Amino acid sequence: MNFDLSPEQNILKESAHKLLARQCTSEVVREMARSEKGFSAQLWDTMADLGWMSLLIPEAHGGSGVNPLDLAVVLYEMGYHGLAGPFFATVVMGGAAVLEAGRGEQKQEILPLVADGKLKLTLAWLETAGTYAPEGIQLAAVQEDGAYVLTGTKLFVPDAAAADCIICASRTAEAGDGISLFMVDATSPGIAITRLDTLGHDRQYEVVLDHVRVPASNLLGPKGGAWPVLEKILLQAAVAKSAEMSGGAYRVMDIVIPYARGRKQFGKPIGAFQAIQHHCANMLTLAETMKFLTFQAAWRMTQGLPCAVQAAICKAWASDAYGKLVALGHQVVGGVGFMEEFDLQLFFRQAKTAELLCGDARFHRERVARAMDL
Repeated sequence: MNFDLSPEQNILKESAHKLLARQCTSEVVREMARSEKGFSAQLWDTMADLGWMSLLIPEAHGGSGVNPLDLAVVLYEMGYHGLAGPFFATVVMGGAAVLEAGRGEQKQEILPLVADGKLKLTLAWLETAGTYAPEGIQLAAVQEDGAYVLTGTKLFVPDAAAADCIICASRTAEAGDGISLFMVDATSPGIAITRLDTLGHDRQYEVVLDHVRVPASNLLGPKGGAWPVLEKILLQAAVAKSAEMSGGAYRVMDIVIPYARGRKQFGKPIGAFQAIQHHCANMLTLAETMKFLTFQAAWRMTQGLPCAVQAAICKAWASDAYGKLVALGHQVVGGVGFMEEFDLQLFFRQAKTAELLCGDARFHRERVARAMDL
């Protein structure tokens, strides 16, 4: 593959970088972390006006009709600037679920609203089992009087408090895969949304559904046929999250390397010492490998080539590499790196959160091993 971005992608990357450099400064990131819903409404509207919400949505449904590689370019910049908020949950997970599973009329109704930034979505998948496998989904969906009644608990639902609609993976059969997706209004009676206390201070929630009644028309796709859709979404989301992590890794480099050049000990910059040089060289090795694996997987996805193994390799490496890279950065800058006023700690938190989202390294290594018939 050609690792160079196209002229259009370079323009997209540059415009995203300039916007986020202005409107998503470190101070804004800290403010969003302290705010109730965890994102800036003004920045969200600006992103919508630029068409970022529509990147994966076909033109027929009000979108830009671009591809996963273009999306990876934008997510890289979001990771670089530490952007929080419901973009990933809405576009990469929720929007993808509607696009892949929705019926024609559902797509026509929902996707234009997503593209315009008027509808925020999230995907509720994980439960107490903590696994992305079909058997981990036990949220019951029972058919009753032309509707479905959903009962159960979802965990680690991203940006649920900001979402207008929660797409719930539910079990509609006692045995086998039997998984279905339902569009659930976040304000429905019987829903309780509780924020979870996480190291990354990100917005992950417990969503309890107590006999929540959902119209049958809110079923996405055929009953019991959602598992292949969820697997596809997981692969796309793993690559997308790796793009965010790759951007964050290069931001860490841009914090640490100037520090190593400017901080002096024993009469010379600490970057002149071999141990520090080796740390920085290892950081660049980790970051470059993460970037190339990510963009290779996104390119294969864009070209319609088989990419399940590449996506799993990409996320397995990124989950490990990002944490190692930030740890090396802390070795270089020392204790100041953990002070709240110093930006490195923001990316330490981001790395710990992203490591687990969309499957951790162990999960994706197991996927690679299965692909090798091991």
